[in-house]
Amino acid sequence: MAESVSSCVKRIIDKTPFIHEMLVRGILSFSNYASSIKQEVEESYGKSVKHSAIVMAIRRYGEELKVRDSVEKKINVDYEIVMKTKICDLNIVRNDKFISKLSKLYNEVSTEKGDFLNVSLGSHEISVSVSEKYKNIVDEIAIGEEILHQKDDLVALSLVFSGEFMATPGIVYEAVRKLAWEVINVIEIVSTKSELTFVINREDSMRAFDVLQSFLV
Repeated sequence: MAESVSSCVKRIIDKTPFIHEMLVRGILSFSNYASSIKQEVEESYGKSVKHSAIVMAIRRYGEELKVRDSVEKKINVDYEIVMKTKICDLNIVRNDKFISKLSKLYNEVSTEKGDFLNVSLGSHEISVSVSEKYKNIVDEIAIGEEILHQKDDLVALSLVFSGEFMATPGIVYEAVRKLAWEVINVIEIVSTKSELTFVINREDSMRAFDVLQSFLV
């Protein structure tokens, strides 16, 4: 079945989160944006489309997004923010030898004393985020490994929820959307049953704190 003009416009807008945000905030020029996507809409639709029809589709989708946004803001989940500084992050090509060496790091890190540690095992890569005081151990076990990325002086901002935030749709999206709008780059995202953690650059930490402090208000 051929796409309608409305569905073409929605699909194009959905590819750009910032356009979503501008529509919700009411700061997007419908006419200018319609002109910028007219060719793409016509290619998807398969024939010529009037400028006014694209404007109307954008306006209607903007109203739909505003309603959706108002519903998301009614989410009532209590949480607090915990900040941990001096975090280092390492990404390497995955192999079993490195995984076996991680026990040395696990044996040293004490989360009860406030240390930070997260290890994510991907299909092809391994990421390790840990308090910088254990960087010497990380460097030691990483000798001979294929390092993809390494960065120090990071901050971990953890949202600690009073309940299971994963049972509430939209929370992760809303947090990431607000950080993206403020042009805050996220190095790592970590989640557990009741915590959502973002590892970011130290220079972005205070702006990110302010954003996350009020993102569900």
